[in-house]
Amino acid sequence: MTEPTVTVVLIDDEKNIRRVVRFALEAEGMAVFEASTGLQGLAQAATRRPDLVVADLSLPDMDGTEMIRELRAWSTVPVIVLSGRSREEDKVKALDAGADDYLTKPFGLPELMARIRAHLRRQARGGRSVLSQVRFGTITLDLGERRVVRGTETVHLSPIEYRLLSALARHPGRVLTHHQLFQEVWGPARADNFHYLRIYMGHLRQKLECDPAQPEHIVTESGVGYRLIGVEDLPAESAE
Repeated sequence: MTEPTVTVVLIDDEKNIRRVVRFALEAEGMAVFEASTGLQGLAQAATRRPDLVVADLSLPDMDGTEMIRELRAWSTVPVIVLSGRSREEDKVKALDAGADDYLTKPFGLPELMARIRAHLRRQARGGRSVLSQVRFGTITLDLGERRVVRGTETVHLSPIEYRLLSALARHPGRVLTHHQLFQEVWGPARADNFHYLRIYMGHLRQKLECDPAQPEHIVTESGVGYRLIGVEDLPAESAE
């Protein structure tokens, strides 16, 4: 029998949730290690060195956001939150603490598995050489040349627009909170003003989306932030 190539640590105090998610993960050939408390989850993550962590926020011994923050002190493993907390502030706190994604219970297994596969692909890419280009739809972003092309035409972006786009492109599929984007683009010395973000995201969509009113790639996570979806990596050797 072939040994599983992907290891997942599943942290949730609800036994039925662990059973359902474990069954789905094992059906994909993944090895799953369970934990019902935050401390057990941190111990499993330290021992197993997983490729991905799926964690609840409501744990019996500690808040899941604090657990993620402790995990982030020594690990960059992708973390997907699976929580019954649906308030925007809970999502923002978890993502700002270091979570990569957030799914609210009740959830659909197909969506969970799709997000897991997306984060595993991104994690796998991190072990290879740095990619110089990314593509989404008809847009090609050349990170080395700092150039954006739509089809065959160069798109002129302002410096702030470019920094926003490149921040999203470096974390494809991942939710970046308003605060994270603001800090990365404007820097820690500037006070957060999310109105600026909405304005510049609107500019990017006008320049890059086929239908800015119904964006396919630069999508809003309501009250939380933005993510870039549908991204294809272009290694330097295959770039045209």
